[in-house]
Amino acid sequence: MKIAEMNWSDVEDQVAKDDRCILPIGSTEQHAQLSLCVDMILAERVSVEAAEPLGIPVYPVIPYGLAPYFGAYPGTVSLKVETLLALVRDVVASITRAGFRRILIVSGHGGNAPVGALASELMLEEPRLSIKFHEWWKAPATWAAMQEIDPTGSHANWMENFPWTRLPHAPAPNSIKDRLDTVRFKAGAPEAGREILGDGSFGGVYQKDDATMLRLWEAGVAETRAALEGPWGGR
Repeated sequence: MKIAEMNWSDVEDQVAKDDRCILPIGSTEQHAQLSLCVDMILAERVSVEAAEPLGIPVYPVIPYGLAPYFGAYPGTVSLKVETLLALVRDVVASITRAGFRRILIVSGHGGNAPVGALASELMLEEPRLSIKFHEWWKAPATWAAMQEIDPTGSHANWMENFPWTRLPHAPAPNSIKDRLDTVRFKAGAPEAGREILGDGSFGGVYQKDDATMLRLWEAGVAETRAALEGPWGGR
C-alpha cells in the first residue's frame, strides 16, 4: 500500500503490528526515447507490486538522484552527492520517528550507489535500525534473468523499455546500436559525453517483446518481495 493512501493514524496502527516499509529512490534523467522518469517509475512500481501482498507501506519515490554525466541532456536533474545523502538521511530520520525500524531502500538508478554506504552509517548511529539497500534490477536473480534474455541489457536500451516507461509519441528505433565505449564516456565532461553517446542509449537492442519484459519484471518483483520478507539484521 502507498503512504499516499494512508493517514497518520493508519501509520500509527501499522507500525504497532509491522515495522517494515519501503523507500523508493530513482532519478530524472535522459533515457533516449523513453521517459525521463524511467528510474523513478520502475523503483516505485516494483516497490508497490512487491509490498502489496504483504501489506507493507511504500513511501513516495524520491524522484531525483545523481546523474551529472547526463547534464548536457535537457530535462535531466542531478543532485550533488551531499544533497542526496542529506535528503535520504532526513527522510529516514522521519520514517524512524514514525516507528519503522526495518527499511528497504529500493533504488532504480545505479548512480545512487552512495546511498548504500549511507545506510550502513545510519545503522551505526542507530543500532535499532535495519536498512537494506536494494538495487532491484541488479539483484542476483533479476540480473541472472536479464543475462539469460540478453547480456547487452544496459541504460536506455531494451532492459528499461517496459510498457510503462515508453512514450506513445516516441517509438523505439528498429535497429541495433553499437555498444558504448564506457571508459571514454566516463572520462569526459557532460558535453563530451553527449557527443559520444548520441541519443542516450548505451547500445544494443532498443526493445524486446512484452512477454519477455514481463518475465524480467516478475523476477524483479519477486526478488524485491523476498528482500522484504527477510532475513533482517538482528532479527
